[in-house]
Amino acid sequence: MGGFSFARCLILIVAASTLAVCTANKKWQSGSYQYPKYTQAPNKIIVGGSEGWHFNFSYTDWALKNGPFYLNDTLVFKYDPPTENTTIPHSVYLLPNLRSFVTCSLTGAEMLADVTQGGGQGFEFVLKKWKPHYFACGQHDGIHCSLGQMKFFVMPMLRGY
Repeated sequence: MGGFSFARCLILIVAASTLAVCTANKKWQSGSYQYPKYTQAPNKIIVGGSEGWHFNFSYTDWALKNGPFYLNDTLVFKYDPPTENTTIPHSVYLLPNLRSFVTCSLTGAEMLADVTQGGGQGFEFVLKKWKPHYFACGQHDGIHCSLGQMKFFVMPMLRGY
């Protein structure tokens, strides 16, 4: 019974991360934090805002600052298709669980969009289920995810509650 199991370590990491985010957010501490405007109709949200879906950007921070997200909201992933020597290819995967998210394992993950689907209007994903959704870039065997760059998760909330 001594020692920590993976689940206990994970709970400890999540709790410490939550505490760190809450204490670091000055607006939260001062009570001046304002939630995004609630609407009855589903929202269309561009992942990363004007930055889009690319390397060297914290999507976890973006999700924390732009949430909450609601059931039937649409996440739009915009990224440039790869070109010779100029654009690094990206894709979008839905990871099956928290363990896959933490370890950036693509085993059992579902490819939602390949390297060509983020151009133009982008690839759209509707949050249809009330469960955590774990997203990551799967290019180069998930190296973008492993570097902590292109991954985030959302837990959609129910509207009107």
